[in-house]
Amino acid sequence: MKLKCCVLLLLVSLVVSAKRWTPTDVEQVIRKVNTYWQANNKAEVRAFWDNAAYHTGNVEVYKLLTDEPMLEYSQRWAEHNQWKGATETDPAKWKYKNYGEGQDYVLFGDWQICFQTYIDLYMLKQRNEERVARAKEVMGYEADSQVNDYWWWADALYMVMPVMTKMYKLTGDRKYLDKLYHNLLYSDSIMLDAETGLYFRDGKYIYPKHKTEAGKKDFWARGDGWVLAGLAKVLQDMPEDYVRKPWFVHKFTRMAHSVAQLQQPEGFWTRSMMDPHQAPGPETSGTAFFCYGLLWGVNHGYLRHQEFDPVIERAWKYLTETALQKDGKVGYVQPIGERAIPGQKVDANSQANFGVGAFLLAACEYYRKLKSGK
Repeated sequence: MKLKCCVLLLLVSLVVSAKRWTPTDVEQVIRKVNTYWQANNKAEVRAFWDNAAYHTGNVEVYKLLTDEPMLEYSQRWAEHNQWKGATETDPAKWKYKNYGEGQDYVLFGDWQICFQTYIDLYMLKQRNEERVARAKEVMGYEADSQVNDYWWWADALYMVMPVMTKMYKLTGDRKYLDKLYHNLLYSDSIMLDAETGLYFRDGKYIYPKHKTEAGKKDFWARGDGWVLAGLAKVLQDMPEDYVRKPWFVHKFTRMAHSVAQLQQPEGFWTRSMMDPHQAPGPETSGTAFFCYGLLWGVNHGYLRHQEFDPVIERAWKYLTETALQKDGKVGYVQPIGERAIPGQKVDANSQANFGVGAFLLAACEYYRKLKSGK
């Protein structure tokens, strides 16, 4: 009896001691993280994927807080890049079939994610055609093309899928939704795992051709984080009457359930999701993207809060108590890469632009959850 009482008292004390967050608390975290990033990193950097991923989070902060100075940072970035991604003017020279950072990789998704922010800035602030002219040129070319093999790595599903739905909202032309669907069918054919609904990072990592050191499937957390977050962003902009929307909803909810089952007790997802020993310890970017995607699903009725709230709360606890440092730095972000690397050091000082963007997305969605009372 005494043992049972002690256990009960311990559980009660843990519940009482757990922080009860308010929207104001979350807003303070958002401001702390974003102020730290903007104060320590110049806006005038290239429009490649890593910088652009930060701005997807910053724009979400503006939508929530309408903080003009914070949005001005994204405005300066866009102007510095002349509202373009890769700048090659001759479509005959445009590339995408392998990795490339050159200005001729116009159709490569890592140079297209910037269009998300350009379109948002156009819709939010000033409807100047200069802001979306390059997006219309490039994405219109892609939507009208006869090939669908553009998205051959999982990251592209965050980089470009939301661009397609934003292009639909910008133009009203459903060809962007149809191209999104057909491009994603190709992605599914080369890297979707039929058993789980999760994605291998690309064709090199398909099981059983590639395995973890323990022989397990090697799902890279940030790669699947890109996909779940990308699907959430797609669903929020996809019209209700689009004939293929139920297909996207099923993909999102199935993936969310698989993701939730692989969370570690401490709230994070390890870099190799099914094999915590492949690259042990916390990782923030994948965790934050998952937290955002699950929060968005709960907030919009696609996921049951009774089932997913505990997963979300554990992830948020990790993000704010381990990943977030006292000065506003977001740590434990795996550096740029494409897989879980055994022995790679990730610690409190491991920060990256895309990790901050992911954190901001999750924080904004958590604020909305608290505000709605869900």
